[in-house]
Amino acid sequence: MLRESVSADSSKAFEAGEHIAKLSVLTLLGIGVVAIAVGLFTKSVGVVADGIDSISDAAISLIVWLGLHYSRRRPDDRFHFGYHKVESLSALIVSVAMVAVATYILYHSYITFLNPRELQYPILALVTLLGAGTISLYRAFQMRSIANKYGLLSLRIDAKNSIKDSTASFVVFANVLGASLGIHQLDAVGGMTISFYIFGVAYVAIKESSLILLDACESPEMTSVLAAALKTVDGVQSVASIKLRPAGPFLVGIISVIVDGSETVARAEHMRKRILDIISTIIEPVGEITVVFRPASRP
Repeated sequence: MLRESVSADSSKAFEAGEHIAKLSVLTLLGIGVVAIAVGLFTKSVGVVADGIDSISDAAISLIVWLGLHYSRRRPDDRFHFGYHKVESLSALIVSVAMVAVATYILYHSYITFLNPRELQYPILALVTLLGAGTISLYRAFQMRSIANKYGLLSLRIDAKNSIKDSTASFVVFANVLGASLGIHQLDAVGGMTISFYIFGVAYVAIKESSLILLDACESPEMTSVLAAALKTVDGVQSVASIKLRPAGPFLVGIISVIVDGSETVARAEHMRKRILDIISTIIEPVGEITVVFRPASRP
């Protein structure tokens, strides 16, 4: 029964994630194309960098979209535990792509800083940045809300990246404003600022996705609380081990408990259901948990 509920929740989570990721792809792609066109027209490297950043974010959202789509596939003969980790792998690919984009923007902005040029039609550049930042921020908050609700890592990283993109647009807005007043190097500084924003988000994303792919479960407090709760189950003498690992948005694993060796099968099944009920109240969202009963050693 618990497994069926988890499956339904999983499908709902990935469906919601796919929908918002798809909207993000279309929105960011449109913003990026407009920003690059305006940046080239106004000769603003900051606006061009912001447009490139938006298009790279659109590509990142596309990878997240594909990752969430494949995560919904059922286990098969080759992938016995399902495709949940495709979502984490997508997050890692996203992070590497972000580093490459940030490096390109930083290099191009530095060259422009050494050879500053006067902006053309700065009002158009400012309006474009203001609109891009506002739209990106709205979409990012929508994405973050869904990511936090369903615990989707790659979507959460994408949301952070989109928030970065929108705040960077406002920072570049200030730099372009300064460049339009005569300090032409500030336009290139805006491009450099965007690159540093991307590097920061990429570092966090690479760290989080790598830990999940390596089955790291950094929650000792939760493990202690879970062990204490399981000891309250009638018939459980002690908890031998709790081994948890992340799989997509879920925590799955094996829990071994010590029971009297004379317990009947019916009694053991009752304890197993009680244990799963307790686990579902402590771990959210919870995936497939295997409960192993070990007989207590006799003197």
